[in-house]
Amino acid sequence: MAAMAPGGSGSGGGVNPFLSDSDEDDDEVAATEERRAVLRLGAGSGLDPGSAGSLSPQDPVALGSSARPGLPGEASAAAVALGGTGETPARLSIDAIAAQLLRDQYLLTALELHTELLESGRELPRLRDYFSNPGNFERQSGTPPGMGAPGVPGAAGVGGAGGREPSTTSGGGQLNRAGSISTLDSLDFARYSDDGNRETDEKVAVLEFELRKAKETIQALRANLTKAAEHEVPLQERKNYKSSPEIQEPIKPLEKRALNFLVNEFLLKNNYKLTSITFSDENDDQDFELWDDVGLNIPKPPDLLQLYRDFGNHQVTGKDLVDVASGVEEDELEALTPIISNLPPTLETPQPAENSMLVQKLEDKISLLNSEKWSLMEQIRRLKSEMDFLKNEHFAIPAVCDSVQPSLDQLPHKDSEDSGQHPDVNSSDKEKNTDIHLSISDETDSTIPKQNSPNSFPRREREGMPPSSPSSKNTVHFDKPNRKLSPAFHQALLSFCRMSADSRLGYEVSRIADSEKSVMLMLGRCLPHIVPNVLLAKREELIPLILCTACLHPEPKERDQLLHILFNLIKRPDDEQRQMILTGCVAFARHVGPTRVEAELLPQCWEQINHKYPERRLLVAESCGALAPYLPKEIRSSLVLSMLQQMLMEDKADLVREAVIKSLGIIMGYIDDPDKYHQGFELLLSALGDPSERVVSATHQVFLPAYAAWTTELGNLQSHLILTLLNKIEKLLREGEHGLDEHKLHMYLSALQSLIPSLFALVLQNAPFSSKAKLHGEVPQIEVTRFPRPMSPLQDVSTIIGSREQLAVLLQLYDYQLEQEGTTGWESLLWVVNQLLPQLIEIVGKINVTSTACVHEFSRFFWRLCRTFGKIFTNTKVKPQFQEILRLSEENIDSSAGNGVLTKATVPIYATGVLTCYIQEEDRKLLVGFLEDVMTLLSLSHAPLDSLKASFVELGANPAYHELLLTVLWYGVVHTSALVRCTAARMFELLVKGVNETLVAQRVVPALITLSSDPEISVRIATIPAFGTIMETVIQRELLERVKMQLASFLEDPQYQDQHSLHTEIIKTFGRVGPNAEPRFRDEFVIPHLHKLALVNNLQIVDSKRLDIATHLFEAYSALSCCFISEDLMVNHFLPGLRCLRTDMEHLSPEHELNVNCCKLSE
Repeated sequence: MAAMAPGGSGSGGGVNPFLSDSDEDDDEVAATEERRAVLRLGAGSGLDPGSAGSLSPQDPVALGSSARPGLPGEASAAAVALGGTGETPARLSIDAIAAQLLRDQYLLTALELHTELLESGRELPRLRDYFSNPGNFERQSGTPPGMGAPGVPGAAGVGGAGGREPSTTSGGGQLNRAGSISTLDSLDFARYSDDGNRETDEKVAVLEFELRKAKETIQALRANLTKAAEHEVPLQERKNYKSSPEIQEPIKPLEKRALNFLVNEFLLKNNYKLTSITFSDENDDQDFELWDDVGLNIPKPPDLLQLYRDFGNHQVTGKDLVDVASGVEEDELEALTPIISNLPPTLETPQPAENSMLVQKLEDKISLLNSEKWSLMEQIRRLKSEMDFLKNEHFAIPAVCDSVQPSLDQLPHKDSEDSGQHPDVNSSDKEKNTDIHLSISDETDSTIPKQNSPNSFPRREREGMPPSSPSSKNTVHFDKPNRKLSPAFHQALLSFCRMSADSRLGYEVSRIADSEKSVMLMLGRCLPHIVPNVLLAKREELIPLILCTACLHPEPKERDQLLHILFNLIKRPDDEQRQMILTGCVAFARHVGPTRVEAELLPQCWEQINHKYPERRLLVAESCGALAPYLPKEIRSSLVLSMLQQMLMEDKADLVREAVIKSLGIIMGYIDDPDKYHQGFELLLSALGDPSERVVSATHQVFLPAYAAWTTELGNLQSHLILTLLNKIEKLLREGEHGLDEHKLHMYLSALQSLIPSLFALVLQNAPFSSKAKLHGEVPQIEVTRFPRPMSPLQDVSTIIGSREQLAVLLQLYDYQLEQEGTTGWESLLWVVNQLLPQLIEIVGKINVTSTACVHEFSRFFWRLCRTFGKIFTNTKVKPQFQEILRLSEENIDSSAGNGVLTKATVPIYATGVLTCYIQEEDRKLLVGFLEDVMTLLSLSHAPLDSLKASFVELGANPAYHELLLTVLWYGVVHTSALVRCTAARMFELLVKGVNETLVAQRVVPALITLSSDPEISVRIATIPAFGTIMETVIQRELLERVKMQLASFLEDPQYQDQHSLHTEIIKTFGRVGPNAEPRFRDEFVIPHLHKLALVNNLQIVDSKRLDIATHLFEAYSALSCCFISEDLMVNHFLPGLRCLRTDMEHLSPEHELNVNCCKLSE
């Protein structure tokens, strides 16, 4: 028969008994299985007959462990297995037969045997394990059948320690199979027969088997995880555990998660929803929707109410607990193993359930004793090391200790880790004759009873604690009482003082730090316990303490923990709290230097880069900028820049991205790697295109100026940055002929506008006179209005130059150079004049003049450019280039040749962006003259008035130019040409909305009344829209009456009865202003006159005119139908007017008839 390993029957311990040549570490597996075999043998599991094969019964490998006398059943099992002399061998067991079949590779026979056993209800674990393991059927190369591993003869592969059979997968006698790895328990025999190929069914069976195995693996992993987590009691919690019955054992993590789940469930069931939400937020690492998240491999317990009601059904027996000190010798611990082996015969054949329970108890006992053994050995090692330390430090003990020594020597040695902190300073006989002194802390500690709580605080904290005694130079002497009481009596008497040093806190209180290092160690130990117990609103008060400890603590792990506490101090820190933390981080960085900042602070930032709370990510973004000056330059341009780039691209919170942009600006002020220039430019474009206004504003205030300063140092401001933005604008205009992307245009143009101060600073610094700019004598003052107000200090030219005094000197030399000496040799200024300005003017000519937003953006850009470069530059360099393009001269007034540029956006941008930069009298006169010339030229040329309208709209938005615009219009009112007067009348419509009512009454209405009596009917008609706008915007009754009288004269004067264009203009005006006009004016004037016009239109004999009037009437009635109309007005005027309109539509435009009927129905 095949050789069988002990314990190879049903309970194989989870190790495949057929794999001898596996990739596992055989020594480790053998050692593990040997310990398990001890327990199985001791529990009476016995040895499987016929499992030794041809091996010697004394061979420890074959028997599974070292030879042990007196082990029940061992000799008989070996004899049976070997078939040796002596008694006649007993009848072979089925398990032995199965083992032999598997060993000799009679797999089909073994499979039939397994099937027979299954059908008879006697499943054999050995066969079940073999045929359920797909690894036994995988095709491999190996040794021939019947041979073990190389160098091992025959069946030497039988690992008794592991209870394994010779491998069937490593031999050459493989089971030659197809690609399927189906095993016995994954097959449905009813679906298989000898005729036909069932590949699909076989694949399904394989998948079902793999799914089942995956589920079993998951369950096993969950069980292992649960077991590991159950034993994972935090050290800081264990240290507070006392053996007093009124103090509970520290809660385990899984117990805490289970209770959290039950508490949250209770809150939800009882409608404490807000409390449940708060509770969930405070336990954000747990999913309260799923019990499996708790991690327990057990069914969900009943709810809290059921547990409470069931509590009374259990009796808790109190136990008298006595704390005693115990010591276990190493040889005693090792002697436990044979004791377990020699258990009485009554335990040889227990029931299966009792057997497993006993094995489990014995395993737990061995594990406990082993842990205690290692704890005691560690205790001894630490005691020896601290004794050596005390000897080396020459600590002095007071003489009062002499009387206490005998009693101390009689005390039992503590087996807890606490003993490591309180070494017996009297254990050395060599120090008897030394003059020793006892410090106050040592005397106190020596008189405190210490019989409680083993493992009162963790090893990590013990190692960080300093020796308890201060140095001899600070020793304190105490008077000895002149009494004859025994030291034992003294000690017993002092034990009634109720002092406690057996807990973590008690130990910290009883030890007074004697040096800066010991203070730091004490703070490092205590702060993790203090922070969770401080109110959230006041935790920032701990920041100085945490930072000082983190700076000075000698242990890197403790420093890392403290900085982790700092960044997690407040769950969602507000702005003020973040400022405090950042201030502390900067102070820490200044103190420790760049190396520790990189190694200790940056990892804390990296950990929270994807934190779920935006306030924490905001803290990370702000920290990157605040720490930038204190980091190594390589880290600034690599890791930190990459972190900020990731947050800019991925973070969804506007506040976080805004902070990222500001930190990027700071990084750009410190970066010195030219290779990062293009990466910075890409980040700049991404920031400018951000959908959040906050982010874009931060880009203009911080990032762009900082990047421009770096670009200036690299010499790329003019050659790359500005030119690239200009080229992008030109590309937009070329591609936007049918639809301009105004958002991108604004993005690029606003960036150019923010670069103007940097460009001007570059011009000053590279000027021929820059070397002469020395601060000496009285420095001239800079006018307050010399420069436009900057968006941020970084866009202030004086900040870029260095100081306001230095800028004042440069400006004085700049004006003198432009006025007297010119720009010869001034390369940076010549680039502006000869390259930048012509390209900008060319771009302006391509803009759609009707786009108010584009006109406004370019106007603001030129205004800032001219104000920054100064009046002399504007008058001598900017204006001449525009005038050359516009070519306004007397000889061109009456001709249309060469005036196409006047219809483009160049006119309003020159008028509003260049001519309005300075407001002296000569500047105002120049602006008035330009507008008058444009109005005249456009009118006489019959050109579109869009450019003039754009100029009036842009200037009319500023009340300071209202008088100036009225002056221009009055010039048109009194002009000799009717075309110019007609243009002036139409311009009043644009101006009325922004002008105050006083100017309307004094300047606008008189001019319009003058034009309404003009000899030319076209001029009179042109005033109607302006009168309508006054009806819409003015509330003074006198003005409204004057407008009403003038409009009534147009409608009722017989000379206008046949003026089709006048009636059309009035109807259009009524439809536009009617809904917004004063209700009384609308009811008494507008609606009745529309009714009259509809009646007159029914009598019109010219169909084209009749249709034109009807169409405008329909639009007017549609607009007025949304207003409130009284019943009388509806019956008398509105509905009759609609009937007249329907009559016109029936004859002229049937497709509009339905709309008219709908309009009537809505009324």
